[in-house]
Amino acid sequence: MESRAPFLNSAAVLSPLGGVRLLQCVCCCVSLSLVAHDGGWDGGPGYFCMSAWCLCLALSSLVVCFEFTRLHGCLRLSWANFTITFALLAAQMVLTATVVYPVYFASDLHCQGEECSSRDFRISATVCSAVACLAYAVEVHLTRARPGSLGGYMATAPGLLKVVQAYISCIIFGALLNDSEYGRYPATQWCVGVYSVCFILTVAVIGLNVAGKVPVPHCPMDRLVVLYTFLAALLYLSASIVWPIFCFDNKYGSMERPASCSRGHCSWDSQLVVAIFTYVNLILYVADLIYSQKVLYIARP
Repeated sequence: MESRAPFLNSAAVLSPLGGVRLLQCVCCCVSLSLVAHDGGWDGGPGYFCMSAWCLCLALSSLVVCFEFTRLHGCLRLSWANFTITFALLAAQMVLTATVVYPVYFASDLHCQGEECSSRDFRISATVCSAVACLAYAVEVHLTRARPGSLGGYMATAPGLLKVVQAYISCIIFGALLNDSEYGRYPATQWCVGVYSVCFILTVAVIGLNVAGKVPVPHCPMDRLVVLYTFLAALLYLSASIVWPIFCFDNKYGSMERPASCSRGHCSWDSQLVVAIFTYVNLILYVADLIYSQKVLYIARP
């Protein structure tokens, strides 16, 4: 009689990695529960924080369930690439929520009577969110590729950098849509095109690796990825020069923040956010290009 592995994988919840994933679920659940009970989450920032916690809780729970029941083997994707990609994306989303939520909902520490109860809920939700962010970062550390080891592309430095690049691009798009006035000049529209093209191609590279697919058999995918990264770095270099000129030069815009700008509805603020994260992504693409010289690309099923 042939022996077979048990249907349930106890290591999915008893191992250090499993414990970290359970901690993620608990902290995200506590954060959104506290906020939903009496913390307050009105407006765009509140909706984003609640969406981030809910999405991370749902996907983390699915990861634990699939690992525990071994059903992930039935999925037609690279499980290792998927889990580390999600962990890094979740770490960034929860980090954003950890920063945004107290800024908009817990910045006033002075309270009276029942207001103190709401303030305590908000502070507690922020603390739990910070712990969840730390837990996701620990998962990335535990599952990332070690020097000399053979692992999925998304566990390598270039793969992780691409996830960060895609998330930074989302922040840029959010700032562009928030009264940035990017349509005033063809030059700023060129920058939007740069952000869009690089984002789409970066997401495509991530998607192909998570799916464990190679677009063309016998295609030198590693060289194509390096070529794309080089072109993306050049495009972002052009945007890092053009955007500040057409937004902050006195001929086209303003070097100083207008006094009439209100909080949350100021084109100058949005333009500054776009400029800052353009430089951040430029640095990330250059670092990606450097690390890509040392990585052997392998599409893992």
